[in-house]
Amino acid sequence: MRIYRYALLVLLSLVWVGVDPGFLGAATTPDFVTLSEQLKPAVVNINTSKTVQSRRPALPGLRGPQSDLFEDFFEHFFQGQPNRSRQQRSLGSGFIISADGYILTNHHVVNDADEIKVKLADGRSFTAELQGGDSKLDLALLKIDTGSEKLPVASLGNSESLKVGEWVMAIGNPFGLAQTVTVGIVSAKGRVIGAGPYDDFIQTDASINPGNSGGPLFNVRGEVVGINTAIVAGGQGIGFAIPVDIAKDVIAQLRETGQVVRGWLGVMVQAMTEELAASFGLKQAKGALVTEVVSGSPAEKAGVLRGDVILSVNGRVVDELNDLPKQVAALPVGESAQITVFRDGKKRRLEVMIARLSDETEIAEGGSAIDDKLGLGLVDLSPELQRRYRLEDSRGALVAAITPGGPGATAGLQVGDLIIEADGRVVVDVASLRRMAAKVPAGKVLRLLLQRRNQLLYTVIKVP
Repeated sequence: MRIYRYALLVLLSLVWVGVDPGFLGAATTPDFVTLSEQLKPAVVNINTSKTVQSRRPALPGLRGPQSDLFEDFFEHFFQGQPNRSRQQRSLGSGFIISADGYILTNHHVVNDADEIKVKLADGRSFTAELQGGDSKLDLALLKIDTGSEKLPVASLGNSESLKVGEWVMAIGNPFGLAQTVTVGIVSAKGRVIGAGPYDDFIQTDASINPGNSGGPLFNVRGEVVGINTAIVAGGQGIGFAIPVDIAKDVIAQLRETGQVVRGWLGVMVQAMTEELAASFGLKQAKGALVTEVVSGSPAEKAGVLRGDVILSVNGRVVDELNDLPKQVAALPVGESAQITVFRDGKKRRLEVMIARLSDETEIAEGGSAIDDKLGLGLVDLSPELQRRYRLEDSRGALVAAITPGGPGATAGLQVGDLIIEADGRVVVDVASLRRMAAKVPAGKVLRLLLQRRNQLLYTVIKVP
């Protein structure tokens, strides 16, 4: 009985510690009324319009014994007919970052827009100029001209110091409902959602909906800690924001030059597992395992080899795969950096001269080896690549690299082309295209339908 009473007393003590009245008294709810009144004037609504080409509808019911005849006839009949144009409008949000009219929003909100309209909290509307965009981080900088008038500004905070569980407020234009305020908490940090190579999102349960994109996520001090960007389709209370600390360097570059320059190393890597780590003699499953070194790249010149495990860059530890592209991208182009690799049971330091990352080098690193049959390097389409190359389709095989003088080059294909049909059949991914190409006899041609930005093109590629 004494043992039982003692155990009960300990348990009750633990419960009492968990609900310390002093702690409960300190956890007061912020004054969201005053906060929203102060912050809303710096938040804007964005409306865009652009002309897009509608695809000619497929012709059903033509397959069968005489399908080739019908297909040839209709292809000839429609050849040269222009795709139908239509106006596409979209809604988004943004916030003023300087009193002279610079506005930050998401790249996907304004990408390829023919016209960008910005509506201020007081109801006035302005035509905005796109100063520059960064599809990789999904950020864009706009500018409106208000003469000598000074606009209210949203102060940029510190997302690194943001803690899970902190209150946050989102203000934006969901579904066109201007100046909507929602509140929640920081649910998690450092989320990787497959949006791109630099994923590092803040997750929040503050309600974020279509139209909130590009709007600010504030802390309780009224500082921007994130840029609302993505939601989980069908998910309740799951939204994602770009940390403002990541955005600061991008803002500076876009304002100065209209583009973002990133460092390039030139390696393909994969994540480490405990089994792989043990096989390489590493005590922990950390670092990025090099699976291929791009020919002529800074990594090759520095002596990086396949099978090396990259442990750090300029002293910053590479804990996991996603750390490496973010760390390398932030390095100054044209300057040397120290990377530590693990090879043959020992750590080695290598000095590498950082080069500039281009779209072509990045997509090639993410792609597969060149397909000798077609002379093309192909990758499956990701949401980030879809945005970057301005593609409407979500399926297909994206051209990542081309062999000079090969079948693909002779056919006029370009890096960024999306192959969506082969001989009239839908190309779902790279594997499906390769299966189709494998059935074509040598010397025959494979008819391809490509999407190149907003244009559809037919071409034929001769199979060697």
